[in-house]
Amino acid sequence: MGNSYAGQLKTTRFEEVLHNSIEASLRSNSLVPRPIFSQLYLEAERHLSALEGSSRVDHEEEEEEGDVGLEPNCPPNTYQMLPPPEGCCTTDGFCQAGKDLRLASLSSEPIDVPAGFLLVGAKSPSLPDHLLVCAVDKRFLPDDSGHNALLGFSGNCVGCGKKGFCYFTEFSNHINLKLTTQPKKQKHLKYYLVRSAQGALSKGPLICWKGSEFRGRQTPAGFCSGSLFPPLDSSGPLAASSSEPTPGANPSVLTGAQQAGPASDHPSLTAATGPSIFNGKDSPKHQPKSKLLATPRPSALGILTNSGPPKKRHKGWSPESPSATDGSYSQGGGNRAKCESASMSYMPQVGLVGPASVTFPVVASGEPVSVPDNLLKICKAKPVIFKGHGNFPYLCGNLNDVVVSPLLYTCYQNSQSISRAYEQYGASTIQPISEETQLLLTVYYLVQLAADQVPMMEDLEQIFLRSWRESHLTEIRQYQQAAPQPFPPVPGVVAPVTSAQLPWLAGLAASSCNDSVHIIECTYSLAEGLSEMFRLLVEGKLAKTNYVVIICACRNAAIDSCIAVTGKYQARILSESLLTPAEYQKEVNYELVTGKVDSLGAFFSTLCPEGDIDILLDKFHQENQGHISSSLTASSVTKSASLDVGGAPTCTSYTLEPHHIRPFQLAVAQKLLSHVCSIADSSTQNLDLGSFEKVDFLICIPPSEVTYQQTLFHVWHSGVLLELGLEKEHMTKQRVEQYVLKLDAEAQTKFKSFLQNSFQNPHTLFVLIHDHAHWDLVSSTVHNLYSQSDPSVGLVDRLLNCREVKEASNIVTLHVTSFPYALQTQHTLISPYNEIHWPASYNNGADLYPENKKYFGLSEFIESTLSGHSLPLLRYDSSFEAMVTVLGKRFPRLHSAVIRTFVLVQHYAAAMMAVSGLSQMKNCTSVETLEITQNLINSPKQCPCGHGLMVLLRVPCSPLAAVAYERLAHVRARLALEQHFEIILSNPSSGITVGKHFVKQLKMWKKIEDAEWRPQTYLELEGLPCILIFSGMDPHGESLPRSLRYCDLRLINSSCLVRTALEQELGLAAYFVSNQIPLEKGVCGEALESDTEKLSSTDSEDEELATEGSTAEKRSPVKRERPCSHDSTSSPLSSKASSSALCGESSAQPGGPSQGEQARTPQPCSPSEEGRAPGDKQRLRASQGPAVVHRHSPGPAPQPDSSLRTSQRSVQVSVTPSSSQLSSSGSSSSSTVPAAGTLVLQASRCSMTKACQQPPVVFLPKLVYDMVTSTDSSGLPKAASLLPSHSVMWASSFRPLLSKTMTSTEQSLYYRQWTVPRPSHMDYGNRAEGRVDSFHPRRLLLSGPPQIGKTGAYLQFLSILSRMLIRLTEVDVYDEEEININLREESEWHYLQLSDPWPDLELFKTLPFDYIIHDPKYEDASLICSHHQAIKTEDRGPSRRPEDLYLRRQTARMRLSKYAAYNTYHHCEQCHQYMGFHPRYQLYESTLHAFAFSYSMLGEEIQLHFIIPKSKEHHFVFSQPGGQLESMRLPLVTDKSHEYIKSPTFTPTTGRHEHGLFNLYHAMDGASHLHVLVVKEYEMAIYKKYWPNHIMLVLPSIFNSAGVGAAHFLIKELSYHNLELERSRQEELGIKPQDIWPFIVISDDSCVMWNVVDIDCGGERSREFSWSERNVSLKYIMQHIEASPNITHYALIGMRKWSSKTASGEVREPFSRCHVHDFIVLNVDLTQNVQYNQNRFLCDDVDFNLRVQSAGLLLCRFNRFSVMKKQIAVGGHRSFHITSKVADNPMTIVPAQYICAPDSKHTFLAAPAQLLLEKFLQHHSHHFFPLSLKNHGHPVLLVDCYLNLGSQISVCYVSSRPHSLNISCSDFMFSGLLLYLCDSFVGASFLKKFHFLKDATLCVICQDRNSLRQTVVRLELEDEWQFRLRDEFQTANAKEDRPLFFLTGRHI
Repeated sequence: MGNSYAGQLKTTRFEEVLHNSIEASLRSNSLVPRPIFSQLYLEAERHLSALEGSSRVDHEEEEEEGDVGLEPNCPPNTYQMLPPPEGCCTTDGFCQAGKDLRLASLSSEPIDVPAGFLLVGAKSPSLPDHLLVCAVDKRFLPDDSGHNALLGFSGNCVGCGKKGFCYFTEFSNHINLKLTTQPKKQKHLKYYLVRSAQGALSKGPLICWKGSEFRGRQTPAGFCSGSLFPPLDSSGPLAASSSEPTPGANPSVLTGAQQAGPASDHPSLTAATGPSIFNGKDSPKHQPKSKLLATPRPSALGILTNSGPPKKRHKGWSPESPSATDGSYSQGGGNRAKCESASMSYMPQVGLVGPASVTFPVVASGEPVSVPDNLLKICKAKPVIFKGHGNFPYLCGNLNDVVVSPLLYTCYQNSQSISRAYEQYGASTIQPISEETQLLLTVYYLVQLAADQVPMMEDLEQIFLRSWRESHLTEIRQYQQAAPQPFPPVPGVVAPVTSAQLPWLAGLAASSCNDSVHIIECTYSLAEGLSEMFRLLVEGKLAKTNYVVIICACRNAAIDSCIAVTGKYQARILSESLLTPAEYQKEVNYELVTGKVDSLGAFFSTLCPEGDIDILLDKFHQENQGHISSSLTASSVTKSASLDVGGAPTCTSYTLEPHHIRPFQLAVAQKLLSHVCSIADSSTQNLDLGSFEKVDFLICIPPSEVTYQQTLFHVWHSGVLLELGLEKEHMTKQRVEQYVLKLDAEAQTKFKSFLQNSFQNPHTLFVLIHDHAHWDLVSSTVHNLYSQSDPSVGLVDRLLNCREVKEASNIVTLHVTSFPYALQTQHTLISPYNEIHWPASYNNGADLYPENKKYFGLSEFIESTLSGHSLPLLRYDSSFEAMVTVLGKRFPRLHSAVIRTFVLVQHYAAAMMAVSGLSQMKNCTSVETLEITQNLINSPKQCPCGHGLMVLLRVPCSPLAAVAYERLAHVRARLALEQHFEIILSNPSSGITVGKHFVKQLKMWKKIEDAEWRPQTYLELEGLPCILIFSGMDPHGESLPRSLRYCDLRLINSSCLVRTALEQELGLAAYFVSNQIPLEKGVCGEALESDTEKLSSTDSEDEELATEGSTAEKRSPVKRERPCSHDSTSSPLSSKASSSALCGESSAQPGGPSQGEQARTPQPCSPSEEGRAPGDKQRLRASQGPAVVHRHSPGPAPQPDSSLRTSQRSVQVSVTPSSSQLSSSGSSSSSTVPAAGTLVLQASRCSMTKACQQPPVVFLPKLVYDMVTSTDSSGLPKAASLLPSHSVMWASSFRPLLSKTMTSTEQSLYYRQWTVPRPSHMDYGNRAEGRVDSFHPRRLLLSGPPQIGKTGAYLQFLSILSRMLIRLTEVDVYDEEEININLREESEWHYLQLSDPWPDLELFKTLPFDYIIHDPKYEDASLICSHHQAIKTEDRGPSRRPEDLYLRRQTARMRLSKYAAYNTYHHCEQCHQYMGFHPRYQLYESTLHAFAFSYSMLGEEIQLHFIIPKSKEHHFVFSQPGGQLESMRLPLVTDKSHEYIKSPTFTPTTGRHEHGLFNLYHAMDGASHLHVLVVKEYEMAIYKKYWPNHIMLVLPSIFNSAGVGAAHFLIKELSYHNLELERSRQEELGIKPQDIWPFIVISDDSCVMWNVVDIDCGGERSREFSWSERNVSLKYIMQHIEASPNITHYALIGMRKWSSKTASGEVREPFSRCHVHDFIVLNVDLTQNVQYNQNRFLCDDVDFNLRVQSAGLLLCRFNRFSVMKKQIAVGGHRSFHITSKVADNPMTIVPAQYICAPDSKHTFLAAPAQLLLEKFLQHHSHHFFPLSLKNHGHPVLLVDCYLNLGSQISVCYVSSRPHSLNISCSDFMFSGLLLYLCDSFVGASFLKKFHFLKDATLCVICQDRNSLRQTVVRLELEDEWQFRLRDEFQTANAKEDRPLFFLTGRHI
């Protein structure tokens, strides 16, 4: 941690204290660290040496003696101790036997603890710095939840070993506690003692005594008494603890002290959960939170363990004892305090531990302040007092009626500590903002708050930050750019404010605010000011005051201050915001259980004009019983009856959307895939995709039954299980359930089997998907401490972060969430590079992924509130808020959640009654609720099938949801509306229950036959008219149907201001709307069901108030205030989503509007409407045109466009008289329903039509509405800058603000920098693992807005991942039939046995050579004629265009076998050593060796280089000494070993360093072999990088632009040279030269697999056989070939190219004498005099085959072996591009331009001359040989060289070498002659043997023009051929590129 505060207190004393305190808090397990400033300033003389983790200066002696010493108002309750026995030891810290009991002394001593006993620490008042060690029977100690401690005591002394103390009094005497009060174990046994890993004993967690477990008077005693005046440690003062003495009244209360205590120990603790005692009512028992505590490091979670109200005699509590949050502040200046308490300041409910937590541990001065009785009754709210600077006095008396919070103190402290960001730049000289300035700025801030705003600490922090920045701008400017300014400018504080000026300046600032801020100045201490404030409150003089600022500026230039929030609204919200969610639930539960809410019901009954609502309901029920007179019911019954009839009506609007993947989901799935691939591609070897054969997965979801069923549904319908091959076609639901895990109590078993499965299947990639990943981030250490109470706590951490998951190399974890913020902290496990954010729909105005639906999320909802949009989709209900406020004042002791729920349920009940005909009830509801209810009840009537809309009523608190359900169901039953709409109570833990009638309807709509079917997800409620009461503290990812029209969030806990919580609630309304209709128009179309009157009447608030008269007063007990035009009553088209008529409204007006008109606008009546003159309404009704809306003042909505308006009007044209009557209890009016009149609107009458076009309308609490819609200066909604999640805290208050322009990635980086997890967060310990790079390599995070389709995206990801893995194990291999089969003549059978394994040499010699090329890659090559062929060969068809050649070749996709060759992307464990990734060899450790040999034909010495890795040096011979490379070792022909391959393999390659198949490890089945890559010099480095463990043969630089012929040529020549070297070397060893193995393999770099054909012969001599083909290793094939008898007599051995279309005729003959390609075994000894042509680029293998054949050597093809060649799209011969030499010439070059006339101005090309020649002849040889075109009977004669003249020209090859074998040419008349670089063997006499047609053409090709002329002369060509000057050509090369020259002539 270090002391980084040199700029503030430059004293070693400060550093020492700070260091000690921090060290102590880190070491100790207890909670309250010793406050630094109190040590420094208040007890300067106190000895600090004992400040260690195990013995903090806790000052509990003062606490224990508090009854007497510190509380003057309390009469001392003295206790007379027995005098100690004579002669015994009485020294403090020692027992009476004189043995040391102090923890500091015994920490390292071995202590014998009997079974069943625990070591605990006792506090002695006389030794505040020490704990005394005692052994106590654990039965007499409480369990973790504070229960089950036996009364009494049993303990032993660990000093002298005395056992059997049965009374704590006796024991306390023995250990010299020297008490002045009654000894009680609960009071003095404070801490468990724990042994650290090093064996040292230290203070552990607090013992969790709970007062309510004890008898009457004893209740609070336990901890309480210790903490009533606790100076520091114990646990906060009891301010909040109830002053009602009996525990009965507070069943759920944990006494304040206990509550607050422990938490205060560790700063972050407090913040972390800050359980707070609220109002003393419900200092919740809240042990779930306490779970968090007893970690070996203090887990900052604030276990507040006090319990019970204080005893009567304890009248006050000491401000000393730190509250849960106080501890943190006590460390004011420390880094920790800075960082952890920052968090508090943000989150009210965690930071502020209720009253209990109130006190800051500074010694109080002066008298205690008595809180007046009945304060709550008088003020109607509990004042919240924020401690500010300096000392805070004691409070006593009615402590239950105030709440004290240290939040403001924390905020001040945070602002005092200068950010590390500035320190690291050496800016430590900058002074922090002064206390006076802070206070003055606070006053400014409070003054400018509106009456309905609540102060927020984060606002204040930003104000302080800005002020500090401005005052030190010059120093700071270079360190950080100024942040945007979100707050109104603060008056600049130019000169420093002095404490004397402060009260005056504060008073001046407050003078302008109409007394909303009141300043009280004190002379001596804050106690006076507080007393004064209480007096003013009691006298009612602060009725208009919201904030009281109390300043005492007398204390030696330092100030004391506190701020009391006395405004009823603000105080209620702030005090409730201190409750954690668990406490909030408990508080509400308590109020319901104890019947406190009954008073609310009684109050409501007085409001109803006709008396109690229930009486009205009963009356209505009786009137309507027996016969259904309600037109509503009638219509619905007839409708349902008609539905049941066979010819059921159909509704065109109700369509079940097919499941399909949207473009966005596909894009996200692909992004996920590319992230997974990049993990695999990285050099870290964390994921080896090549080793996986299939994909499996498990989706973990929160324990919500609906989410579970919904996920099962998605998995089932996505088809992912079939696609992954995990299930067969007919899978059952039980099978699908294997893949979805609900994280509940049973999860562990299922997860274990998943882990086991992953362990057993290392070749399956398991994707562990953690959906809704922001839920349950509690650390498992917390669970371990408190496992008994709730097994599911910390489950995610225990399962997903367990060691097995982290270490399994085949598990990838994907976290999926809409709110990723809690996973983006400084300690996160997820790398920022592994985050995938949902893409934005538009980028720079371009629609990236066109979709037919538009997503409506939070930002779109907020946008709809801005002016210019037709209708705001976010609204609040001002009359509801007003009523809640009034009731809040009337019932100050009830939680506002209870009040809000009761009011809202009352509004719904009244609205139902109003719609049912009790029109007088309209005044008892709000316009908004009436609108919702009308549309809910009437929507089914507008659809022939009865489809309706859904209303979501969100009630987070389950008990309240149950109350709401019962009440609404009761009202619905009494109104006979059970058939009209369903009310569904949803609970996360249970499924959905829907009545039989509605299930029947749903089945009919969905055409479901299954009798047992029940809806299991909300999506299946599509079209069902219903109120869905959605309970549970957090939504768990449940999706809602498209028929959701209203999202009523008025009951969400508005005090939980955390970004995740807010966005989660608003995410419920997220929606896809159809893109076909622009939203603006869709909204206007709403006028179809929006009241026309409403359009004008609620246009503006002025008009409404003017016309309203007193109606508002009648309608609600509070006059409506409408400060904002987005209050829905003031928005013109108030319901965008309304879907039906307003029934019952008309009963108030004699000439009410017809229902046809109402059908257009179901907008409920607004008050102004009732006061409007009837004529007004008539006029509205009569008008038809666009001017139908009379706007008295501009409202936020634009006029609906006229065409729409006109069509809306047409609805009322067809009004049927038969339409049902609406009867209401007072009068009835003829409200008619439009019949199916206008066809155009037929569909639109169903509420489902609108469902696709409009998002739901969302109603929010006013506080949340303001929070969501207000923005900062950058335009960012304020809600986004809240603390991101409960489980994290800000790292510093000196952080920049978020900005609107930030992308999701930038927001992630912001949170990663500025938030840290709380100790209860599962990532808290991540950095402690000691790795700087603490990211987990196989963990990804997918975030995207709620309901946008993340589930579909990740399921799609699984599919494409699976496809990719299959694709990785598959290759495209060429699959082409052999060509020219029909030209092969059937020869006689030479083999009696088809199954001969090897060729018989003598027989084989008699076979004729097949000159025809059968390899399909030479489909475009010239046919080679031989004497076999008939003269009339068929035309071979047109040749292909060159660019089509590659594209059009046929391929087949093949699964890689275990014997495949691989490219560089394959990594498996077996290959690591082979590839060079092996610890024994340093990566890339290889040496470069030169190797030279002379070659006469080149006339020069050839210098080659070998790169030989250390691991391959054994294949070579080096000279000793000197290490010169001498030769490559060759085996003997006689070697029979099966362990290695004898022939060295050479693979020439270019451009394929990544994609070439050079990994032959698996192909060779692990056998030892010598493999050499032959590379060009310029590619050497890149090949060496990718293949560090391969031997490279580097060609000389002159061959950089050469073709494959040069490589083949050098390989062969080098091999022959090496053979001679080896012969001479081994001859010395006595080995005959002919015994040295003469073969090498030349293999293409695309040979991927090898096959063998197995023949099954029918009989001995039968020619019948069956055959099958299988994959074998290259080792098998090579060893078979190498074992051939007489093998050295064969010059070339090859094999077939594989084809799926191979006919049995091709494999019938086991061996053929024909061309071999691609993979050849070459005898370098026999072919010594036959060379490859080093100049060739194309067809060099055909050319070489013909040379070998003409030399009389044997070529043998093993037809039973075949090689598969992979299609590789890069490199190889395609890497030669022919371009112009002129750099900027963009022209494409065509083959006709490859040659030109000599000396012409033709564009020269940058390509080798030989390549241009070969390409030209391939495509344009008919220019030279016009007679030869398609004239196969008269081929072109080629001498000594095969050149491809294109498929339409046949050729005949002859060799000029003496003794060569040539075909008989006497029969042929040749159509042309091609002489290519002919040597001296070609003479005039040789050419005279051949006969040519008249006009046959000649082409002579030479290196230069000179040799061209010499050749013509030498061969006497002019005798038979006629030449012209213009027939001379050259390749289009510049002179320096040495073009080739040709001369053409005509036969005479």
